[in-house]
Amino acid sequence: MSAVNDTKLTHAVFILTGIAGQENTHVWISIVFCVMYAISVVGNSFIVFIVKTDPLLHEPMYIFLSMLAVTDLGFCITTMPTILGIYLFNSREIDLNVCFAQVFFIHMLQGTESFILLLMAFDRFIAICNPLRYASILTMSRIPWMGLVCVLRALALMIPFPFLLKRFQYCRGNVLSHSYCLHQEVMNLACSDITVNNVYGMFTTLSSMGLDLLLILLSYVMILKTALSVASLKECFRALNTCVSHICAVLFFYTGEISLTLIHRYGKNTSRLLEVLLGYVSLLMPPLMNPIIYSLKSKHLHAGIIRVFIKWRISLTPISCRTRIGHENMNHPTHPGP
Repeated sequence: MSAVNDTKLTHAVFILTGIAGQENTHVWISIVFCVMYAISVVGNSFIVFIVKTDPLLHEPMYIFLSMLAVTDLGFCITTMPTILGIYLFNSREIDLNVCFAQVFFIHMLQGTESFILLLMAFDRFIAICNPLRYASILTMSRIPWMGLVCVLRALALMIPFPFLLKRFQYCRGNVLSHSYCLHQEVMNLACSDITVNNVYGMFTTLSSMGLDLLLILLSYVMILKTALSVASLKECFRALNTCVSHICAVLFFYTGEISLTLIHRYGKNTSRLLEVLLGYVSLLMPPLMNPIIYSLKSKHLHAGIIRVFIKWRISLTPISCRTRIGHENMNHPTHPGP
């Protein structure tokens, strides 16, 4: 067979990789991932449920939070099959088309989460810097349109990825360094010119996450400037305290994403273990930590969770017990003290 024909050969599947050199501990690693996924799914589902069912949480801040939780659930659904498949069943092969679909959903969800974090920063900016116009700017009728723009932007930017990858022949190898498919890594296995993919990948990164991060930083510069101009130090800290949860969410999301992007593009001599661990951090830590952080820091959300548990406890109480308690209260009324 000629050398020209050899370059036309393409692999039918890609081979996903777990943590190299730890094959004997895959069962224990799978337990860690199962626990992380369970906490992520339950936590984010609970936030969506709380915000949906509690009228007191029908405010822009908490609706944006529920959008963030839905996006984090999407990350879990998209990455769970391949990651747990490797560590539980040693299932490492993934069809090319399935891999391209996973590339689209992962990057689309990243773009969506980035824009939602920007909307949450805008919410804090208006609440602190222009509180009198908060209710007129962030109206309940505008929130769904903001969410729609968020999804449409991510779709428009990321939908070319599968088509750009599908046109290649993959003859350089078929082993990926992660437990899931990413555009930057898959395109490097192509035996054709990847300049278009490289340029478009950089464009989408800068025009989505890069622009969003810049606007988030500008929002916090304005927030900090407004907070420091407040005469009372107590009021200053109270205003900044409302931003702590969002700052943590931004750090968890962008730190992993930026580090992994830089390694894929410029870190040719970087440790493979570091690259794999950063990949897990960038995709698994935000869905895990966001519900925990917001549940602990947000007093209104915390109160909403308590109200739901009280309602569940009452609903689970047998009717006979509730009736007996009601009769006892009627027979033995409490009288106010003197």
